[in-house]
Amino acid sequence: MTDTAIATPPKADPTKLSDFAQSVIDVLDQLRKSGPMQSIVFPPYPELLARLQTALAAAEPDLNEVSRIATSDVGMSMALLKAANSPLYAAGQPVQTIGQALNRLGLDQTAAVMTGFLAQRAIKVNSPHLARFWERAGKRATALAYLAQKLPGMSPDVAYTFGLFCHVGMAVMVQSCKGYTGTLVEAMARKDRSFVATENANHKTDHAVVGALVARAWRMHPLVIASIRLHHDLGSLGESRIDSDIHNLLAAGLIADYLMREHEGLEPDADWKTYSEAALAWLQITGDELAGWQVELGDLLDEG
Repeated sequence: MTDTAIATPPKADPTKLSDFAQSVIDVLDQLRKSGPMQSIVFPPYPELLARLQTALAAAEPDLNEVSRIATSDVGMSMALLKAANSPLYAAGQPVQTIGQALNRLGLDQTAAVMTGFLAQRAIKVNSPHLARFWERAGKRATALAYLAQKLPGMSPDVAYTFGLFCHVGMAVMVQSCKGYTGTLVEAMARKDRSFVATENANHKTDHAVVGALVARAWRMHPLVIASIRLHHDLGSLGESRIDSDIHNLLAAGLIADYLMREHEGLEPDADWKTYSEAALAWLQITGDELAGWQVELGDLLDEG
């Protein structure tokens, strides 16, 4: 795995952002102050995540601090050991210590797994309409990390983080927006308009915006923030104004969701039916490759 140290950096330096990424962040900052957002309770920025990002931000990342954070919580330690011994990363003998897990995963993927654990701790999901939310988020993250290993130029840790947080806005909205559980049922049933269109009609915002705001507040990488914001705006796939790295994540996210649904025996969703051709063309993926990945990923999801 390439060690790029970009999954969970400190607050983004605007001078290093593309014009498009900066524009997304600027709009999100404006939306955060708008009327519909005033009723939404955003999860607080976890203290351990702040410590982790600070440790990673140094010119020479503080590996001792990362290890101290990893071992400060038994649940987090178990999550790292499980990830390191999962089919996606396992190689050779099973790892038995946190040090071994960090070495096998690499710094960036370690940070991504720890961020996911902290998110699950901070954002509880109790609605029956979002059954298995974090389990499915974990599978989506695994699928995206797997695809990133197959596609040149994609960072597995960034892809993993995007997969984990892609739909986190739903978990936040179900806790804060009156009637949102009914909106979920309606949005999944309607054929005449998109999921986010139904959310906007009922709540004047949607989970893509709310999820991107969570990622912004939690100081995630701009690629993750922008991709969460755009993950239902797939008609923009390939537009020159948008960074190619964002297009990569959007296309891979669509493919990951398709492969997950296939694995679960579900019909392809409306986004796949509409935008699959564009996504496959953008990533230059053939039908044979997709079929092969479906088998390999299915085995990983079964064993993970």
